[in-house]
Amino acid sequence: MDRRDVLKGMAGAAAMSAAPAVGQRQRGRQRNVLLLISDDQGLDLGCYGVAVKTPRLDRLARSGTLFRQSYAAVSSCSPSRAVINTGLYTHQNGMYGLQHDVHHQSLLPGIETLPLLLRRAGYATALVGKKHVGPDSAFPYEAELVPERSGIRDVRELAVAAASFIRSSDDRPFFVTVAFSDPHRAPVDYGNDRAWPEVRPVHYDPLQIVVPSHLPDLPAIRRDLAGYFESISRLDAGVGMILDDLAATGRADDTLLIFLSDNGRPFPGAKTNFYDPGLHLPLIVCAPGGAPAANEAMISWTDIAPTVLDWAGVAPPTTYRLSGRSLLPILGKADDPARDAVFASHNFHEIDQYYPMRAIRTRAHNYILNLASQLPYPIAGDVAGSPAWKAILADSAIRLGKRTQTAYLQRPAEELYDLARDPNELTNVADNPAYASIKAALAGRLRAMRAETKDPWLFGQTDPYAHQAQK
Repeated sequence: MDRRDVLKGMAGAAAMSAAPAVGQRQRGRQRNVLLLISDDQGLDLGCYGVAVKTPRLDRLARSGTLFRQSYAAVSSCSPSRAVINTGLYTHQNGMYGLQHDVHHQSLLPGIETLPLLLRRAGYATALVGKKHVGPDSAFPYEAELVPERSGIRDVRELAVAAASFIRSSDDRPFFVTVAFSDPHRAPVDYGNDRAWPEVRPVHYDPLQIVVPSHLPDLPAIRRDLAGYFESISRLDAGVGMILDDLAATGRADDTLLIFLSDNGRPFPGAKTNFYDPGLHLPLIVCAPGGAPAANEAMISWTDIAPTVLDWAGVAPPTTYRLSGRSLLPILGKADDPARDAVFASHNFHEIDQYYPMRAIRTRAHNYILNLASQLPYPIAGDVAGSPAWKAILADSAIRLGKRTQTAYLQRPAEELYDLARDPNELTNVADNPAYASIKAALAGRLRAMRAETKDPWLFGQTDPYAHQAQK
């Protein structure tokens, strides 16, 4: 299936050449960017083999590059969105935890974001939907449309706002971020309690749900997952509206499309965790003229900002180096063996949930360093109030999949999992002598990353502004 089938007339003929002079309209050559971010969505799409109905995203995946080994650098909303927009780990950019309400985390001074860099280069920049990052001065969108309320479930409203802005900026290239609230938890059932304009709801039978391995098979959890899946299908409908509206503007054939999620599904064992369900997330990238592919390279959300800047022909910041690498050279390819590891960095989620972690994940192993392992593992507020968590807590003997509640809530300083033998990450082999050399190698790579990125939590790296001197 080609791009024309996906986007109703997208020609897909733009040459992958240097960007034209910004502000000069060149049909088929202008380098626009449409970034679509879902909220709290795990690796739950039909194109990833999950029994959820997502026809528009599945078609998009067949027209572009579907990354099978793509990982967030942190499984928490504001920090992850900051990583996406800066190309820096959360311990580098200063977004240590959530930004909104009393948490009030913000980027460090001097950090330059995609909306800042692209607007400076002459791009029309807009945020449609959820923001959840700060300070405002670091995210100087030309327009912030459909500002976040208690959650934005009207996907048609988002699509209309995005298309309207794109039409209004016809003489300039655009960078538009559409940030959905789906499938984040809502006060009532993921926002499935009412009808939404132009959305035909997709209902799921809880008895037919395949329960992920990190959760127990309980009726309450099946019902919870069914609501979550319904929200994903609404998200898919909204993505379809955006793609159709983009095609109608006549600018689809010169637009880079990126779809991804900020962090894992909002269930115990996923969101805020460094286990696979927390970090392993969907990523679809479609570049005009690109060949379709399923790519097995290990990709980090630190790679998103370099990719956008590379596509736009906009220089990265000059006072520090980005931690990621552009994905453009591997679009349409099956793998990149050199991309054999991703790193993760978490400090806290809510302001009272301090639990710093660092990790390195390779194709074969996951090594997690819990820097405050003496503390109990904190549970995010929306997860703590969920039907799933309440059902688990109803009996201390109920396991999170096969992991005991005690093991989940009180973790050791080091965790090491052999992913080939133990894909569900249940058997910690960090103290197993047979894995001593593997642990040492991974720990060494992790420490080197932390030293290179001036991690304030690394002994001897105490100045959070040290990144400004980094070359």
